[in-house]
Amino acid sequence: MTVDMGALRRRVALGTAVLTASGLLALAAPGSAQAATVCPGREVATLPFSTGTVHVFRRGDYICAYTAPKNTGAKRTMSVSVQARGNRPVVDKGRYIRRAGPVTVHAGHRCVRIKGAVAGGSVSSGWILC
Repeated sequence: MTVDMGALRRRVALGTAVLTASGLLALAAPGSAQAATVCPGREVATLPFSTGTVHVFRRGDYICAYTAPKNTGAKRTMSVSVQARGNRPVVDKGRYIRRAGPVTVHAGHRCVRIKGAVAGGSVSSGWILC
């Protein structure tokens, strides 16, 4: 078996470049980088409650939301729900450490209802973004 040393060096160089670039992006904007990877668009609402916060984003006709706990560390029951008026809610519920969601719905020009929960605390927005 013959090893092409030139190809091996190119692959190692490419891997190193990718790791370096991703490390620099993480250092450049740690808070905004996480939000950008969770939901696309701009944040249009935050719904704080006793044990966490629901973050709501809009991009065009789409609404995306996720629930984040106040304190990370242990797995606990979390959920997030987004419902466009006239449709069924899209829900993510389970035992998570960092967040429930994201969930995305096509809302068009309809109102949406957002719900979120972490452990014993919860929030419901009512119909918003009409």
